[in-house]
Amino acid sequence: MANHASAKKRARQAAKKRLTNRYYKKSTRTAIAKLKEMTDQTEAEKYFPKVMSKIDRLAKRNLWHKNKAANVKSKLSKYIKGLAAA
Repeated sequence: MANHASAKKRARQAAKKRLTNRYYKKSTRTAIAKLKEMTDQTEAEKYFPKVMSKIDRLAKRNLWHKNKAANVKSKLSKYIKGLAAA
C-alpha cells in the first residue's frame, strides 16, 4: 500500500475512476447487445445514434481504441442494413 499522501490520494482516485470506467464500458456493451437483439429495422435505426454516442464516448476517453470503436460502429451499421433484407 502507498505510504505518501500523494500516492494514497492517487490510489483513491484510480479506484474511483476504475468504477466509472467499468460503468461506461458495461452500459455500452449492454446497449450493443440490446441493439443486436432488435429485429425491426426502424426501431434499430432509432436506437443506433444512442449506441454510437456511447461508443464515441469510450473512444474519446481512451477506454476503447479508436479503431475498435470504428470497427464496432461499422459492424452495427452493417447489421442494421441487413435487417432490411431479412
